[in-house]
Parts: sequence; structure tokens; C-alpha cells
Amino acid sequence: MQATSTYLKPIGLAVLLVMSASCAAQPQPPADAPPPPPPAAAPAPAVAPAPPPPGPSADQGSAVTTQATVTRFLTNPDGDVDGFLTGDGALVRFPPHLGTQLTSAVRPGDSVQIDGWRDARGNLKAQRITDTRSGQQLIDQPPMPGARPMPLPRELRGAGLSRLSVQGQVAHVTTAPRGEPDGVILSDGTVVKLTPPVAQQFASLVQAGAKVSAQGYGTRNQYGTALQATAFGTPGNMTPLYDRAPTF
Repeated sequence: MQATSTYLKPIGLAVLLVMSASCAAQPQPPADAPPPPPPAAAPAPAVAPAPPPPGPSADQGSAVTTQATVTRFLTNPDGDVDGFLTGDGALVRFPPHLGTQLTSAVRPGDSVQIDGWRDARGNLKAQRITDTRSGQQLIDQPPMPGARPMPLPRELRGAGLSRLSVQGQVAHVTTAPRGEPDGVILSDGTVVKLTPPVAQQFASLVQAGAKVSAQGYGTRNQYGTALQATAFGTPGNMTPLYDRAPTF
């Protein structure tokens, strides 16, 4: 036993030396090493400036508030009331889907206040109409989604229109949304609708005081007569506007 113990002592001493060398070989962190820098912050995304609030469209013309007397309702070729003439000769337009409300709230001879826009030709597009006697107001608003009528199939469009022939003296020139002429109103209130390109071809006739004649398709009811012209010109000398009658 003594011999065995003497033999193990050199082995234990060798193991201790090897472990001590191994520990000394491991790298040690420096005592005063600074902490790692924090990660760089990502640059904030560029934020586009908010767009300015929309202003009035240049096509609407100048804002106006005026009072006038209603003299005559106007209709479109489908027979809907879409405006009126005033005692001072102004042409006032209002959306046709509100025509029934307009004729219920206002009558010829009533004094009304009109808030809206005046175009370059002096025509008015009404945003609000107020009857000064009753105080009742009509405001231009789009129809409710469920109130808009479904469009007719193509083969039935124009089924309720009649072929009409009219003639007379031009009292007013109607205008499209951008102010270009798109028809005339005769002295008896008859509305003759043209397309802007056609109106440009007849510039000498699309003027107040000119004597014109027209044929086309439209309606005649208690509020007036209106047609979409398929032929236009002077009495006895009309020019066909289309190679064949248009399909409405």
C-alpha cells in the first residue's frame, strides 16, 4: 500500500500542472473594457406633407348668392325638371333627380334665394334654393344608393321618347360643365340639346336672337318641351347631325 501511494503522488501532481496550464491559456477579458456601443437608430421614414384641402373647382365658376323670381321650369329630353328661368333672364340649373322636390317646393312666380356658382356665360348652377316665402330649402345632394333607378336595357332606352320638330328664336344658350355651349332654349321655353362639338359647328346659330329649327327625340309635358337634336339649322334648311338616328 505504501508503494502504491508513492506511485500515485507523481500522477496527481502532473494532473494539477496540466489543469493549471489550461486555465492560464484561456484569454481573459480586459478589466476595464468599455461596453459595446448601442445599435445605431434607423432613420425615421420621410413623411410627405399633407395635401392642401381641395378648393372649389375652376369649372364651377364664381360663387354667388342672389335672389330672383321663378318664371318657367325647364326640362331635359327625358322629361325631368332640371332647372328654371328667372324674371331677370338668368338660367338656373338643378339636378334632375331633385326635380320632383323642386316643383313641389317652388312654383312659377315665387321669389327664391339661389346659392351656387355662375359660369362665364352667366348661367347659374344652384347648390341651394330657398323659397323666401315659405323658407323651404332644397340642397343639391347625390341620390341615396337605393333611390337611384336601375338603368334600362339598351334596347329599351328612348322607348318613352317621341319624335319632335320645333323652331323659334334663341333666348338662351345652355352650357356643359366646363362652360362650352351644348344647346339652346327658345323663347317659348323649348330646350334643344346638342353635343358641344355640334354646337361649335353651328356657332352662328347658337346665339341669342338667332332663328333655328330642330328635329329629334324628347318629351313634351306640363313643364315644357325638350329634345336631343338629330337635325339642326335654320327653318327650312336643317342639317342631319348623324348618319343614322342615335340609339338612346
